[in-house]
Amino acid sequence: MKLLFLTQYFPPEVGAPQNRLFELAIRLQKEGIDITVLTAMPNYPSMEIHTAYLGKKYYFEKMEGLKVHRASIFVSKSKSIVKRLQNYFSFVWSSYWIGKRKLESHYDYIFCESPPLFLGISAYLLCKNKNAKLIFNVSDLWPESAEKLGLVTNKLFLNLATILEVFLYKKSVLITGQTQGIVKNISTRFPNKKVYWLPNGVDLSFYNPDKIESNWRGENGFKENDLLLLYAGIIGYAQGLDILLNAAKRTVNYPEIKYLLLGSGPEKERLMKLKEALKLEQVYFLDVVTKSAMPKIVKAIDIALIPLKKLDLFLGAIPSKIFENAAMKKPLLLGVDGEAKELFINQGKTGLFFEPENDVDLAEKIIYLNTNRNQLSEFGENGRIYVEKHFNRNGIAHDFYTTLLKL
Repeated sequence: MKLLFLTQYFPPEVGAPQNRLFELAIRLQKEGIDITVLTAMPNYPSMEIHTAYLGKKYYFEKMEGLKVHRASIFVSKSKSIVKRLQNYFSFVWSSYWIGKRKLESHYDYIFCESPPLFLGISAYLLCKNKNAKLIFNVSDLWPESAEKLGLVTNKLFLNLATILEVFLYKKSVLITGQTQGIVKNISTRFPNKKVYWLPNGVDLSFYNPDKIESNWRGENGFKENDLLLLYAGIIGYAQGLDILLNAAKRTVNYPEIKYLLLGSGPEKERLMKLKEALKLEQVYFLDVVTKSAMPKIVKAIDIALIPLKKLDLFLGAIPSKIFENAAMKKPLLLGVDGEAKELFINQGKTGLFFEPENDVDLAEKIIYLNTNRNQLSEFGENGRIYVEKHFNRNGIAHDFYTTLLKL
């Protein structure tokens, strides 16, 4: 079986979709599938082409045995919708032409990652060219999420995007959804389509706290008694990270409570200015680190902070950082209602829930855990057990491989 992954996001970029797709591709290859990846020159989230790839319109490399073809992409630090669309459509165009000219003549399946939804145009055309069947992987419902987040307001554009969404679903032999909420949404609208839950997960051997030594806490000037709360990921609009700074203001009388925000994104500069305005000395902004460096940092912290904005859209969301922190036996402070709360708080008992965008509730939960630290290890142990049972990447990939054989 020959399968082509088509995605705008892939390592060496750091991020949730990059890791998820790379780990899935590696495991499917070990199952015996011939895997090829068609992706963009790495640039996310800094929106700068990585130095090794500058000036290249096409580049081929192998990554742990994966055949990776890279096509050019337009990048800009501008937040305007016009520049964002240029970014998306430049790769739609380049991926189609590189795919047509540089890739093999036939694939059994093309696995297209969405968002961006528009990449489905290239996927559909390449399916025609390569006599392949389309598998459309939905990690975020688009354009619905863009509309509800207020990122896109033009009604004509939204209507055209919805038409494209419907077209791509209908042309797919299989639609995969990252969460049960996404699967339910698509299954309800398209009852005659085969929709499969392909969840995110975690590499339990990589995120294994029992095999990791870390001096990160001391090396960075934190005390043994400090309660370190970590948010690691994209510092963007959907996360609603103001809540962390507002909660920090409410816990200033507890100097041992420290807030760490690790990552980059469109909201980072504004939040750093807000920190200065609020005079929050206990809030620290940390730069992006490599994937290999993350386990030692997570090992050193006490609690993982995982917020999202209070939107119905996110009732089916499961941020990827949940899996990694749970695997590292770190208790969660989860500000994501719906599916994530049901799985990881109600069922998994991996931490405490706080109401999204409610900094009063978050501050109260932080103070509670600060004074009841014995519960931290209990939540942590529960997390490791839960993800090991339900979200092991090896099992997820094997089950998907079995599904592919039955298509």
